[in-house]
Amino acid sequence: MKNLTKTALLFVSSAFLSLNLSAQELDKDTGLIIAEGMQTVKANCTVCHSAKFITFQKGDRETWLSMIKWMQKTQGLWEFDAKTEDTILTYLETNYPPSTTSRRPNLSFDKLPQ
Repeated sequence: MKNLTKTALLFVSSAFLSLNLSAQELDKDTGLIIAEGMQTVKANCTVCHSAKFITFQKGDRETWLSMIKWMQKTQGLWEFDAKTEDTILTYLETNYPPSTTSRRPNLSFDKLPQ
């Protein structure tokens, strides 16, 4: 009986910790993860496209930078000052990093439409 109680407590504790670790608070307007830099991303990125474009993407800093450069070159996105660009890239690489999903990797900058 003691072992059963210990096992049950261990299972409940693990489930509770798992829920807390995976819970991320989302912005109710955009669905973006609420974290440092979200307001800068929201103010600069969702002006032209849905936040879904962000939440469905995954990438490291270089991948996100290549998407920004492509938008600046072909889509009319304005240039950012160094601090704003760093804030955006830090937020994106931290909250939407590469994952091991079955989705194909993002296209590199040289393969995006010109």
